[in-house]
This record gives sequence, structure tokens and C-alpha cells, in this order.
Amino acid sequence: MILDDIPITDDHIHIDTINGLGVKAATDFKNAGGTHMFAVSLPSWTFGIVPHRAEDFRKVFENTLDAAESIRGTGLTVFAVIGVHPAEITKIAAHTSMALPEIEEIMKGGMDIAAKYVAEGEAVALKSGRPHYPVDDDVWAASNRILMHSLELAKDCGCALQIHAETGPCADVADMAKSAGIDPCRVVKHFAENDTPLSPSFIAKYDGIAEFAAKSARENRYFTMESDYMDDPTRPGSVIGPKSVPRFTRRLLEKDAITLDDAVRIHKISPEKIYSVDIEL
Repeated sequence: MILDDIPITDDHIHIDTINGLGVKAATDFKNAGGTHMFAVSLPSWTFGIVPHRAEDFRKVFENTLDAAESIRGTGLTVFAVIGVHPAEITKIAAHTSMALPEIEEIMKGGMDIAAKYVAEGEAVALKSGRPHYPVDDDVWAASNRILMHSLELAKDCGCALQIHAETGPCADVADMAKSAGIDPCRVVKHFAENDTPLSPSFIAKYDGIAEFAAKSARENRYFTMESDYMDDPTRPGSVIGPKSVPRFTRRLLEKDAITLDDAVRIHKISPEKIYSVDIEL
């Protein structure tokens, strides 16, 4: 099946024009049928940066914004999503002598800087979350405070927030979003399963996509598809390759697992609703 008549959107992809394939990976996505992507900022350690102050995150964000601009030269529509990866809390602790309260403030400050880029129209959404691995209670509490701060920033900016978090529904994050004054629909659970009350972004090969597509139409839910491609030459194709979202969409359509209306809801209607962007060919 030809996908030329509908947009194909990767909701969470990393393009690294410094260390990775960069524009070539984006071109692979386009050649497979991709049209739109949400390019998400990589962690600071990808670029050999150990943040000692909030300002140190600026270079990380600018790398993403520069990559997005380079990719637009291919004809793809690229939306930048920037923020502080939740694992920074343990990475910074492991590589510095800073205490947890200082690390928390640095990460919040990094989110403040990211929010300014969104307010200025250079990015469309923020990224935050909390560790997806076991941590001590004090680290967990600090991470939730950083996440709450990020939700409040998203509310102030009028933008969506992508979160990287533990496996599971993260139902408490929906309550946090409501407390911050943001619709949980605008909080995207990256690498989600179908049990979350947030807007799930499914890895393209996730076997619950067809089931959730039918549910989303009935219940007026929104969800997206992603590759979480890392553009890391030491892990080629991780998490899945840049061609994956268009290829898996085509496969689902060919098997009649989803309808063309479902595909439009995944790749156009949902991202438009969640991110307040236009998805047009």
C-alpha cells in the first residue's frame, strides 16, 4: 500500500548530526514514506557534557534545534521537543560531587531554559519524566518535583510535555497534570503501553496498536507512533530504525489491522490535538 496520500509522523525520534547518521537517518525515514517527525533532544552525556549549572543544557538543546533545521532541508516537517532527560539526576550525581538538592535545581533550571525556546517558537513541546529504573526514595521524590515543575512550565507555555518514565500507566502523572492545570491528553507517555490515562506514544512494533486504534475512536482518545531511534553508531537500529514507523504503518494497513481512518488519526489528528501543530502534506 502506498502511503503518499496521508502524513506519516514519528512522534519520538533522535537525530544526532554530530555523532550519528544525522540527515541520512532522516532521509531514510522520508524514503520509507515518513513526512513529519518530532525530533527529541538527547541526554547531555551523548555530547560529552556533564552539567554543572543549568546553562550547560543550552548546548544540548541547540544541538537538537540545529539538527531539526538541517533535516528540514530534506523536505520533512520537523518539530523540536527539548528538555532534561530524567536520568540526568543519577548521571550528574555519578560524575560530580554535587548534592541532590543542587542537582534538582540544575535540572529545573535546564527545564526553564527549554521552556524559553518553546515560548520563542523554536520548539513545540517539552520533555521530562522520572527514572525508569529503581532509585532511592529521595531521588524519586526529587524527580517528581522536577516533573511537576516541567508540567507547570508546559501549562505556562501552552505546550505538550513528553515524559520518559517507568513501565506502567503512570496514573499519578495524570493527577499531577490536572494539579498543574494541563490536560492529561497533552502529556505524552513515551514508549507507552495501552494502560496509561496519558496520551500513549507506542513503539511502532507494539502489538497493542490495532486494539488501541479501535478504542481511541470509540473513546475519543489520542495516541501516536514512534521509533525512539537513537542515532547511535554503537547501537545501530536502536530502539528501532528510522524507517520503522512508515513500514509498520504500511504493514498494519495491509493486514487490515487498522483502517485508513485509524492511520489518519494516529499520524495527523492525534499529533495536531496533542501538540497544537498542523500536520499537512
